[in-house]
Amino acid sequence: MAANFWCSSQCRKLLDQEEVGHLSPADQEIGMTSEDAKIIKIHMTDYIKTLAQQVKVRQRVVATAIAYFRRVYTRKSFVEYDPCLVAPTCLYLASKAEESTVQAKLLIYYMKRTRAVPQEKCTYEVPDILHMEMKLLEALDFYLIIYHPYRSLLLLLQDAGITEMTKITWSLVNDLYRTDLILMYPPFMIALACIFVASAFQEKDTIAWFEELRVDMHVIKNITKEIFDFYENYSSLSSERLTAALRKLPQRT
Repeated sequence: MAANFWCSSQCRKLLDQEEVGHLSPADQEIGMTSEDAKIIKIHMTDYIKTLAQQVKVRQRVVATAIAYFRRVYTRKSFVEYDPCLVAPTCLYLASKAEESTVQAKLLIYYMKRTRAVPQEKCTYEVPDILHMEMKLLEALDFYLIIYHPYRSLLLLLQDAGITEMTKITWSLVNDLYRTDLILMYPPFMIALACIFVASAFQEKDTIAWFEELRVDMHVIKNITKEIFDFYENYSSLSSERLTAALRKLPQRT
């Protein structure tokens, strides 16, 4: 286990926009587009959150599960790995990695009672989760430790003397787990970008503080662009957009 982010596999495996947006040939063959893939990943992120609320796990478990899910699909196709099974299995695996274990049979119980996925996708059983867990471990190269922006966020807000902005910036970080930013940037840079955006909306003057930090503002602004793109185009998905994307997933027999 790495002592910090800079020594971790997560740091060594940061991806660029092209890598996170890559669509496998198998998915292209069934008519799926990059837009479809983005929508499906957002929906499955919400599915993980829904299941997590029902089985009552900590926010850190949810964040880790989402990071696993998004990393898996930079390597595997939706054709090969059904996201309706991968999503709950990522939550199961994350609960163990974060020492807050959820029983697989409890996940199956709630999977069959949620309407977040098509009814025909709710036929999986405990052996399916256990089998997929092994496949996910291989897809993740057995690197399970994830560093999140939350700790950095609290420390940075305290350093800037704006702890009253904890709630809004924390919510921003939560929303960004519906994007691939966690795979692309160090956690502290994501935290800084959320502070940058929140400061603008709250009319907080943090310019001098950012200058003292001497961070790469070009990177901060790139993250900010992704934040605005998410809120403008993906924060609320219409049922039509979602249904059209989900229909392209292969039918399981």
